[in-house]
Amino acid sequence: MKADLHTHTTASDGRENPERLVDLALEKGLTSLAITDHDTLDGYQKAKPRADERGIHLITGIENTVLWRGKEVHLLAYFFDADHPEVLQFVARQKRARRLRMEKIVAKLQAQGLDITMDEVLAEAYKGNVGRPHAAAVLIQKRVVATIPEAFVRYLDQQKLQIQTEYASLEEAIHVFHRAGGVLSLAHPGRMFKVPELLDLLEHDFDAIECIHPSHPYHIQKRMKTLAMRFQKLLTGGSDFHKNDENGFHPFFGIVTLSEDHVSQLQARSFEWKSKASTMEGSRVDGTRPSPLASKVGKAGEVHRFPRPAGATASTR
Repeated sequence: MKADLHTHTTASDGRENPERLVDLALEKGLTSLAITDHDTLDGYQKAKPRADERGIHLITGIENTVLWRGKEVHLLAYFFDADHPEVLQFVARQKRARRLRMEKIVAKLQAQGLDITMDEVLAEAYKGNVGRPHAAAVLIQKRVVATIPEAFVRYLDQQKLQIQTEYASLEEAIHVFHRAGGVLSLAHPGRMFKVPELLDLLEHDFDAIECIHPSHPYHIQKRMKTLAMRFQKLLTGGSDFHKNDENGFHPFFGIVTLSEDHVSQLQARSFEWKSKASTMEGSRVDGTRPSPLASKVGKAGEVHRFPRPAGATASTR
């Protein structure tokens, strides 16, 4: 029994529709699947009827783009209530921030003399949540670049773009999804952060580290597992599937997986957060004032602090 907890569909920057991804997961022998489209729940919502029909465990999932020290961080969330009002408000705001970010990217590319329009990028997104891979696809069509990696290196790298974004803060995402019973995992940290940065990040109250990922060779996986033990985090993993070619991590779909034991641990953590949120809501009903920093006891008696709500602030990249 195996699970893939990191996949994408046409709801963001993937190339398979959500229903087809469910079918592919079953063909690969997966028993659990999380669709983690960027800053949208549309993929999960469209896939749910097919998953129920075909008998695969579809976990609520999303890959949030959030800001920490002015840097974009990808934060996976699982097992949360997809209808929770705070989650729906958060996701709607993230979608707006993503579109505004792309408008700024297109303007930057046009200022460099490139032939690209926002309408072309939106068309490439198949009405899904727009992202840099869609801009890269337009540049390929215009023969400005030959591949998506080339587009990112020459034009779409975050350090080259240096644009201000309006994504939520890391702290706010943690607060919102924990209140909705979500379990949060730092996505593919081995390719995004140097060790000192990662050590600082792991002090935050998210629940897990994505250890198993195609970009993590064995020595990186070992390092992530060691850090997970040190900071008492759970483990997640998945193929980061986008499409049926090598650039879309297709060769890893059904291979880069996680055992159902890890899925059970994540689900148990979700129950803890839901119980905590229920207790806090019950306190409000009783007329008592809940502490803004409620504590949660984790493994070995470690105390994690329920973070304060943090306003979404724009940061200069």
